Amino acid sequence: MSRARLRTRATRTLLAGVAFALAAVAAPATAADPTASLLHPMFDDHAVLQRDQPVRVYGVAPAGQTVRVEFAGKRARARASDDGRWEAQLPAFEAGGPHTLVVTAGDRSQRVSDVLVGDVWLCSGQSNMELQVWRALDARAEMAGAGNDRIRMFTVPQVSDVVPKAAFSETVEWQPVKPETVREFSAACYFFARELQKQVDVPMGLIDASWGGSRIQAWTSGEALRTLGDYDAELDVLGRYADDAVAAVGEWGTLWQDWWSARGGIDADDRPWAADEASGAWRAAPEQLGAWERWGESELAEFNGMVWYRTTVELDAAQAAQGATLVLGPADEIDMTWVNGRGVGSTYGAGAGREYALPAGLLRAGGNTIVVNVLDTYRDGGLAGPASAHLLRLADGSEVPLDGGWRYRVVPPELGTPPRAPWQSAAGLSTLYNGMIAPIGRYGLRGALWYQGESNTFEHDRYAQLLRALRSDWRNRFGADLPLLVVQLANYGAAPTAPTDSDWAALREAQRAVAAEDRNTGLAVTIDIGDRYDIHPTNKQELGRRLARVARHVVYGESLPPSGPVPASTSRNGDAVLVRFDDVSDGLLAYGAAGPIGFELCGADAGSCRYAQAELAGDRVTLRASGAGDATRVRYCWADSPVCTLFDGAGLPAGPFELPVTP
Repeated sequence: MSRARLRTRATRTLLAGVAFALAAVAAPATAADPTASLLHPMFDDHAVLQRDQPVRVYGVAPAGQTVRVEFAGKRARARASDDGRWEAQLPAFEAGGPHTLVVTAGDRSQRVSDVLVGDVWLCSGQSNMELQVWRALDARAEMAGAGNDRIRMFTVPQVSDVVPKAAFSETVEWQPVKPETVREFSAACYFFARELQKQVDVPMGLIDASWGGSRIQAWTSGEALRTLGDYDAELDVLGRYADDAVAAVGEWGTLWQDWWSARGGIDADDRPWAADEASGAWRAAPEQLGAWERWGESELAEFNGMVWYRTTVELDAAQAAQGATLVLGPADEIDMTWVNGRGVGSTYGAGAGREYALPAGLLRAGGNTIVVNVLDTYRDGGLAGPASAHLLRLADGSEVPLDGGWRYRVVPPELGTPPRAPWQSAAGLSTLYNGMIAPIGRYGLRGALWYQGESNTFEHDRYAQLLRALRSDWRNRFGADLPLLVVQLANYGAAPTAPTDSDWAALREAQRAVAAEDRNTGLAVTIDIGDRYDIHPTNKQELGRRLARVARHVVYGESLPPSGPVPASTSRNGDAVLVRFDDVSDGLLAYGAAGPIGFELCGADAGSCRYAQAELAGDRVTLRASGAGDATRVRYCWADSPVCTLFDGAGLPAGPFELPVTP
């Protein structure tokens, strides 16, 4: 699920990158460069501009200079501000093209060719949105048959940052769909546009901004997260990180320690990061380290959670007096690291090593303690080996290996999941908004597709307000009525044999509730097209068809039911409970049996749910079970990977839900 795309840097490199980003925001270098582009990189050959709404065109030019824009026989002008930025507005255009966009400022001119006008879609989320066409079902045939000059693709470079970026730091381009260009593009995004174009016959522009393993907080601006009131301390640290990364990391270490100490069941003296920690719970780790699932310890054979690592290194007085960088091998997937009891770094990403600059005066002559907490949420976890891969690099160029032996202790899963450092790439706060959404500018969009949530299942209780915040945030940037098409999480994992609580089901319910409350938000149900053995289901063609259907209803106003049967009401009927459904095409159907399975009746208490017998009659399902008269809730398909058999005549599934029983 997660990808190791984080570029680990020493503090000097980090600060240089931050300074570059700040400079890009405050005063774009292109404004003073006579050879630079006048247009923002979104406006390039083969671009698609949004139809039927005024077109914002923007870029940079010498301060104070008048910029003239011409497109499809229409003209506009703007004046570059003191920092070189300019924005002009052209009138709305009908779908069509190709056209040429010409921009002139002084004696400079830029010409962009083969520009179409149509519908532009932002496709964003984590790995199931990122999953490329070459990894999708029947990929070879799909790529060989791809050829559509009226679908254009734009991939946003995977960049995270602690401050909003004004432009992309890598080369970008629009590409028409061809076998050689579609291969690496988002399969869900491409198949959506291909299907939608069958009914909406206009050019389609697709902007893919996705990152595997990313949390929703990373895609939301700091201003929007501030409105929730839950992230102020982390955002304060993130703000300081831009100016002094080393000091901010130390502050974050203290916040992390406060989280640990506040856990129930933790002794007040239990401080695993402390240099003088003397707990007897530590055990010797294998010399080669590596994935703890392969250590031969039954406790760790299938363990997803936190493990502490600890070692010491001896330095003489001359070594301790030097500046130093702690070098660690890769950690799968998130580390929080201390030296002599002080936080020095935290990084997200399984494939990259870590390099943490140490503050002056932290090291000492004699023994120095290095402690690493590693959090793993998926498959293999742990600190990579061998021990010789971990070292202190001193200012004089010498290296001191951390090969004195590592010890470890396993954290009980009931302690929960620690907070993520706010500067982490896909797991931080606003980092992907800053690096991947902000650089797009205020480009005209028809709507946005959102496929994300797997990385937030552990905090499903927050997800509804986070999704609302992201929706509001993106509407502030791209337009007040921006449609948002949400993909509900697909089934994944072992099928249930008894009613159970499920983080995945609870997050699906949050997605359903947020989509249902807003007329410009739609939900694509995928509970039947996942893969219980693979978190990345490959049938993205059916996903594309379902997203296109949702778009036809939400965006284009077609009267067809958008996503299959949805629960409309519950009521009692003697000792039975009735559930009525809306948006049913050609009646309700049960696959494989006389009645649907997957329904539960629940009381008020945890653990009170029991499977119910279900009968179909028109648009209603009648539920019966022992004690049904006392039921206060109805659940359907409530598991990580439920077996769901209720569909309608259009072949669309009823999605998972939990509803109170109406008295």
